[in-house]
Amino acid sequence: MAPWQPVTRLKFGIFSLCFGLLIVIMLRSEPGYVPLLDDANLLFHEAGHIAFGLLGGTPGLYGGTLGQFVFPLVLIIGFWRQRLPVSFAAGWVWFFENFFNVARYLADARAQVLPLVGGGEHDWFNILCRWHLLYYDARLAALLQIAGWAGLAAIWCWLAWRTLAKSKPPRVDPATQTSLPG
Repeated sequence: MAPWQPVTRLKFGIFSLCFGLLIVIMLRSEPGYVPLLDDANLLFHEAGHIAFGLLGGTPGLYGGTLGQFVFPLVLIIGFWRQRLPVSFAAGWVWFFENFFNVARYLADARAQVLPLVGGGEHDWFNILCRWHLLYYDARLAALLQIAGWAGLAAIWCWLAWRTLAKSKPPRVDPATQTSLPG
């Protein structure tokens, strides 16, 4: 596989500025809700219900949350295959930002005060009831938020490491003209 494209300090700086802005918006907005991003995530959530619902009722129930994670993962895989580190990192930021949105919904399982699209049933109430975990909705949501913050921090650190790493040209096998590891 080809080496990752280099990350210039300018690209990392722009990424960091946007990343910092997202963090500020996340901290200042209603917990777990970033207006533009999470409105788009809602579309992927609802599309996930439809897509996974083709496989039956249970996949349809889980499909909303799965949809929120599958769509970013498709982009992440594409950027990984193209070896585009900034785009790859941005995909992971989108993936981990979803943790906060899902945690918000999960924490609402017992209270059920969040407005639902079409006034339907509460996914996480039904999921947690199936698993006999309804009482733990807030705790599970808190763990999901911790995982989200850890993921965001890890992907920023990874991109910083990619930026600061010495950019050595890849080693090439003279006989085959292919890249060698390390």
